[in-house]
Amino acid sequence: MNDKVFFDTNILVYAYDKNEPEKGAVAKQVIREHGADGSLVLSTQVMQEFYVTVTKIGKHMLSKEEAADIVNVFAEFPLVQINQAIITRAMKRHQTKVFSFWDSLIVEAALQAGCSTLLSEDLQDGLVIDAMGIRNPFLKSR
Repeated sequence: MNDKVFFDTNILVYAYDKNEPEKGAVAKQVIREHGADGSLVLSTQVMQEFYVTVTKIGKHMLSKEEAADIVNVFAEFPLVQINQAIITRAMKRHQTKVFSFWDSLIVEAALQAGCSTLLSEDLQDGLVIDAMGIRNPFLKSR
């Protein structure tokens, strides 16, 4: 099995964003690739953020029913449950003022799962945290 790869919410959202076809194609490709080889990892936070974002008034990429069906499909992948220990570590990381609290939760969930890579558009590409690399799959150099 390949190294585990944690997906930030934005990667999943772009796969369904008709206004961003280039990013959508990249997102679908990395989801397909890592889903097929068993390396894709998500968290309960990512699932919640995905549902809220794709059903948001004004964006309304998907109906609530479509979004719920997709969340149920994504829930078949390894899923990190956000718990008190992850929240505590995220608060400590947030206090360093390097990451927002929400991004700190993403980082801590990925570390908890033992991921070697965190895919995100929002975090600094190339940054390494405890041997886990952050990679932005949308950068042209990729």
